[in-house]
Amino acid sequence: QVQLVESGGGLVQPGGSLRLSCAASGSIFRIYTRGWYRQAPGKQRELVASITPSGNTNYADSVKGRFTIYSDNAKNTVYLQMNSLKLEDTAVYYCNTYGRANLATNPNDYWGQGTQVTVSS
Repeated sequence: QVQLVESGGGLVQPGGSLRLSCAASGSIFRIYTRGWYRQAPGKQRELVASITPSGNTNYADSVKGRFTIYSDNAKNTVYLQMNSLKLEDTAVYYCNTYGRANLATNPNDYWGQGTQVTVSS
């Protein structure tokens, strides 16, 4: 069973920075992508950024140039560095791992509990 634990959310002023962390525990046979999603009140959950085990990254257009996703495989942790934060970045941010628990199972999404990021003056 894979468990994801996020940390690093909080309150920040516009233009500020935060770094989110997502530590994974448990065993997984193969990871396809790890990433961050967010959900603002009244909106659907959306992809913010993702990273493959080989280091390929993908970003939502709204965060390109401001957010950076990276991983520390030795610590089994993925990070989201968020700079130049805007009011519209306010949301609950969820860590995600898409992978296969073992060779006999289909790939599945694993989610953290979410961490609140509030950008406000």
